[in-house]
Amino acid sequence: MLDFQAARWTIAHEVPGQAGNNHPTSIPTGVFQTSDGYINIAAAGNDIYNRCCRALGAPGLATDPRFASGKSRLENRDILNEAIEAITRGKTSAEWIDKLNAEGVPSGPIYKMNEVFDDPQVKHLGIARKVSHKILGDVEVIGQAIELSRTPWSIRSATPEPGEHTDAVLTELGYGAADIAALHAKQVV
Repeated sequence: MLDFQAARWTIAHEVPGQAGNNHPTSIPTGVFQTSDGYINIAAAGNDIYNRCCRALGAPGLATDPRFASGKSRLENRDILNEAIEAITRGKTSAEWIDKLNAEGVPSGPIYKMNEVFDDPQVKHLGIARKVSHKILGDVEVIGQAIELSRTPWSIRSATPEPGEHTDAVLTELGYGAADIAALHAKQVV
């Protein structure tokens, strides 16, 4: 998961600095507020940065010497991010994502938890799966993020209550009913 950040250390013994929600080397790449929430914009390299400026309706950001190169954008990251966010606050997340994607600029919503599970792709992937719980009734639990064709998966049951399977496990291990009753009586299980 560390990909190029680890390589910065293993190859050049460079300790990457903290960047918070920002990408450490690709600017502007990070979180930007909109009129109704937040989005992530990933404008790596000069070409995508120029497309981002077009989508934002801010051609001046593309020609401003403070932001003309990757190095200058890194040096002036905070100023650039503030300028972009002043613009992105003017429209909804969906409006910006449509505009940015139309220009070929990677972007996407940053959801609240309820919005995550309402997303069409999350529904399509079946990330939440229904199971029946003996106390809670029908509930949804989180499934696997990856679906493999040769090794399919399924959720067979809800999480058991504490001790729910104790007797079955002890029986499988060779304990008899009297031994199990004695363990319960001594509050060992």
